[in-house]
Amino acid sequence: MTVEDHQKQQVAGARRLSVSEIVSALCRFGLAAVWIAAGFSKLGKTVAESQAIAAYEIFTPEWSLFLAKIIGPVEIAGGVILLLGIFIRQSAKVSSWVLILFIVGIAQAWYRGLVIDCGCFGQTEITDGGMSYAWTILRDVAFLAMSVWLVYRPFTRFALHP
Repeated sequence: MTVEDHQKQQVAGARRLSVSEIVSALCRFGLAAVWIAAGFSKLGKTVAESQAIAAYEIFTPEWSLFLAKIIGPVEIAGGVILLLGIFIRQSAKVSSWVLILFIVGIAQAWYRGLVIDCGCFGQTEITDGGMSYAWTILRDVAFLAMSVWLVYRPFTRFALHP
């Protein structure tokens, strides 16, 4: 093998992504899309979001309104930070904690027999049994797994900050 062939082989190998990097990229860009979509679905819907938050019967009406005002922009900001690759590990840690809080909130509402709309991706029509609590929790557990993966294996290619 010539030196030129060896250099070509090294360059080709450097361009390939490992399975770990592919999973990390899917987690990073997938979570960014989820947070951005969830945030945009809440913009301009402060009253509806406040009612969705109040339905959990955890917060006072004042706190529900405050959270409804900030949750959409905060979710969008978190998604953009992941998309740009700024502080990926730290963003993934925040994402993990937020998802844990969402899971606990939904689980306690389910346990208490509350019929609510989680408000996760904007308002949906509430049926007689309410939302699918198990499905919503499983979805959030999947997002939590993606966040935890990024804490340990951040995908830093195409990132503004490694």
